[in-house]
Amino acid sequence: MSKTTRLVLILILLGACSLTVLCGGGAYFAYRSLSRSTTSGLEFLPTTAPKEASPQGGALVIYGDLPPTLDPALVQDSTSAEYVVHLFSGLVSLDGDLNLIPDLAERWAVSADGLTYTFTLRPNASLADGRALTAEDVLYSLERACSPQLRSPVALSYLGDIVGAEAYFEGQAEHIAGLAAPDAHTVTIRIDAPKAYFLAKLTYPTAFVVDREQIAREGEAWMRHPNGSGPFVLEALSRDRIVLVRNERYYRAKPALARVTFITRGGDPVTMYENDELDMAAVGPDEVERVLDPENPLHDEVHLAPELSTEYLAMNLSQPPFDDPLVRQAFAQAIDTAKIAQLVLKNTAIPARGILPPSLAHGAESAALPYDPARAKQLLAQSRYGSASALPPIALAISGTSGHMPPVTRAVVSMLEENLGVALTVEQVDWPDFLQDMNKRRYQMFMAGWIADYPDPQNFLDLLFHSASAQNHTAYANAEVDALLEKARVEEDAAQRMALYLEAEKKIVADAPWIPLTHGVNVMLVKPYVQGYRASASLYPWLTDISIAQ
Repeated sequence: MSKTTRLVLILILLGACSLTVLCGGGAYFAYRSLSRSTTSGLEFLPTTAPKEASPQGGALVIYGDLPPTLDPALVQDSTSAEYVVHLFSGLVSLDGDLNLIPDLAERWAVSADGLTYTFTLRPNASLADGRALTAEDVLYSLERACSPQLRSPVALSYLGDIVGAEAYFEGQAEHIAGLAAPDAHTVTIRIDAPKAYFLAKLTYPTAFVVDREQIAREGEAWMRHPNGSGPFVLEALSRDRIVLVRNERYYRAKPALARVTFITRGGDPVTMYENDELDMAAVGPDEVERVLDPENPLHDEVHLAPELSTEYLAMNLSQPPFDDPLVRQAFAQAIDTAKIAQLVLKNTAIPARGILPPSLAHGAESAALPYDPARAKQLLAQSRYGSASALPPIALAISGTSGHMPPVTRAVVSMLEENLGVALTVEQVDWPDFLQDMNKRRYQMFMAGWIADYPDPQNFLDLLFHSASAQNHTAYANAEVDALLEKARVEEDAAQRMALYLEAEKKIVADAPWIPLTHGVNVMLVKPYVQGYRASASLYPWLTDISIAQ
């Protein structure tokens, strides 16, 4: 899912880059904000109630962002997913080690041909209000996510392997042919071909179960107090805080935490942590050297872990000058990702090895185009434009509303100016609008991030670069790449499947629809009394692992 708010918005809050060698004087670019709306799809209360005394189990206070949506069928970003994975559940889930585990389904079986999955629901599975969950609730939720009325921008990306899902999405069928409920506790799903990653796709929010009775009764207002099936329930939703409380009817082991408060009003998380306003806080580049200093008392409270994420610069191949591959390759070789990771982000990221994070690439050699300013100039000169002065105006879109240039953006703009003589206009767009504009391929050039929904190369390469994918935001199309990705979908041998993905990655990187910049490293401060925290490479309902030492 898109990771921009988890990475880029943090950088915005950290202010301008202090490395003048990378940031430049700022005289060569124009900067304007295109904020058009606030968070969409939700209604936030203007004020928030004071924090109440916590029931047994304790309370956790952490920093958060306002989500664009709490509707599982519409989630396409990590901010929304942070809340949704705790409020709702699906047939299967991920644990802290990103292993696939049973969730609403207590078990499943796969047919010998790999096409039919049969799930048996837990007999005690229920919604937060106590209503028992049945197979019909699962089928309703999957069909709702794929419905032509909802027009989810992500549904087919995660559920499109189900026979009949696309026809239903296009309004050509009354139901999804591949879904059935033989009885109240059994769900069968038939897919179009045997695919090793299909079960993992069902951990994505589009497959989560929602309350069909509440939606029928309340319409769009249902998200104000969703009656979910997850380990927590939404208690309060305002512009300065979001509060989750333990679901006392949760069908699996109940969370130890009674209450979790996300502070969303703004402020510096590390400062708030030091002032005992937060129990946990993400550490940004400006603070990382200080907190990692062995002499600093905070040093012993730092947790580090690599993420399955990639921050990238994307170019729209349908818009000039990025319809010329030589221009794209020139831009790629004009950007020093090592300096961005080490100097700008101060080792809170590593230089991108390609599109796939290192652990998903299984030790393969780097696929990234090397930093080579001289070669970059040659490529630009060989393009049909011939020089930077002949390029059309170029606008770089980033997410946010701060009006400040994030350090990574500033570094990229400076490198392109210094190494190619290219001046960019930077446009800042509010996050919900940014997501919509990406989906509609409105941007000539944009900066964003992607964090794995499930630990499989398909989630990066096929989902983002196949020419027919809805998540292909750059209009990239390469018949050879499509063929490799389609072959990898049904390859049963794990080593051969990986080889196909690595070959596809090399071709994509050489075509340069993206310039992979960095892979994230999660740096988190955690109070000593917070027990059970494990930094994970991706998103899962991690709050269920947390307890407060009494």
